[in-house]
Amino acid sequence: MTVRLTLISPATNGALRDTGFDDDSPLDPSGIAAAESLASAVDPSSRAYASPSARCRRTAEALGLRAEPVTELAGCAMGRWRGRLLASVVAAEEAAVGAWLSDPAAAPHGGESLRELRVRVGAWLDGSLSGSGRVTVVAEPDVIRAATVHALGAPDETAWRLDVRPLAAVHLSGRAGRWNLRLGDPLGPA
Repeated sequence: MTVRLTLISPATNGALRDTGFDDDSPLDPSGIAAAESLASAVDPSSRAYASPSARCRRTAEALGLRAEPVTELAGCAMGRWRGRLLASVVAAEEAAVGAWLSDPAAAPHGGESLRELRVRVGAWLDGSLSGSGRVTVVAEPDVIRAATVHALGAPDETAWRLDVRPLAAVHLSGRAGRWNLRLGDPLGPA
């Protein structure tokens, strides 16, 4: 039995646009419109889940999905950096940001480390292998990075090398305890 998992990143909001740590702000009107324009490219009959953030739930809705929020798919807990712009955090805590970017076990913000995020998301991902069929997940970019790194068995620091753009899709297929990554499919019309 094979699970065909499509991970879709959310439409834009202020945190994505401004390179900041999300504070669960809503989608921009342009983000909603962009997601609605892609709804016909998404399989509405698949099982659907979403990161519990407002932007992921709203993106799923705009894509025409009845997505169940899943706590295990929440974005990385960013502690005291939550809601702040990356540039201001770098200006105030340059060494801490450097540690966070270079050591997957570091959590200088008082939240969750990159490794902890990958382990949490990986556990959910591996648990989804117990079923079969199509699954669509609207998830935060860091969750998509963590899922991809886990699926490939790549080192945690690989996550920083993965660029996840708004409303992009990553396709994984899994069975027999392993995952495969399918590259190159656009979410919208080609």
